[in-house]
Amino acid sequence: KTVGVIGGGQMGTGIAIVANNVTKKNVKIIDTSEDSLARSQKFLEKWADKEMAKGRMTIDDKYSFLDRFTCSVNLVDLSEVDFVVEAVNEEFQLKEKIFRALDQITRPDVVLASNTSSISITKLAAVTQRPGQVIGMHFMNPVPVMKLIEVIQGLQTTAETLDLTLELSKAMGKTTATSQDIPGFIINRILIPYINEAAYVLYEGIASVEDIDTAMQLGTNVPMGPLTLADFIGLDTCLNIMDVLHSEFKDSKYRPCPLLVNYVRAGYFGRKSGRGFYDYSKK
Repeated sequence: KTVGVIGGGQMGTGIAIVANNVTKKNVKIIDTSEDSLARSQKFLEKWADKEMAKGRMTIDDKYSFLDRFTCSVNLVDLSEVDFVVEAVNEEFQLKEKIFRALDQITRPDVVLASNTSSISITKLAAVTQRPGQVIGMHFMNPVPVMKLIEVIQGLQTTAETLDLTLELSKAMGKTTATSQDIPGFIINRILIPYINEAAYVLYEGIASVEDIDTAMQLGTNVPMGPLTLADFIGLDTCLNIMDVLHSEFKDSKYRPCPLLVNYVRAGYFGRKSGRGFYDYSKK
């Protein structure tokens, strides 16, 4: 059995790790960028070295782990895989293009899963000739550490596809929560408006960044405050999801905070850019 993963970024590489190391399946990583694939391969080797240092992997295990990977810039190399997980940027037009191509490239029985955090699975499925075999698998970041996969059923997703996806998720050592295909699903329907409201508290001058995070972290017993979490997720990602919720529900309670909008316009994306609600450039 072979799993295809589209996207050699942080999420795609993480998904590839659990598909390989936990289930012992062969994994093909596809990315249009040779540089992205090179970074992914370097990360895989570093991850394996860390596992060895922790005593969780032998040298033979490491070589077997790395041997089960193949990387390619050509989507057609997924023609023989048994299950596909797409993990590219959260843009419908990009995912649509990939799913149309996968529908032609892969065998008719292959399940096509998307790691989307907000885009409609039903809408993605509609661009294929196999809507019953399209499903959402929303992994959490960092994938090797976080235990949850949010599984999203499209309107036409079959029971067989759901069962196969739940079985694979379990084989990956993950716990699943199943959601219907409603914007935001479970996690982001609750989490991102919470972050957006924290941005409004800052925007309205009610409290400082540090006090907002301290109040929520210690007052609600969560591991990090909402603005620290937003920086970790990426402010651009948070804004994209708020835009989806606002557009789909047409409800003003999902209106993105103007401060969040301006931060993204300024290139303040959070940890990955060195600046978000906090300044990471000096750390």
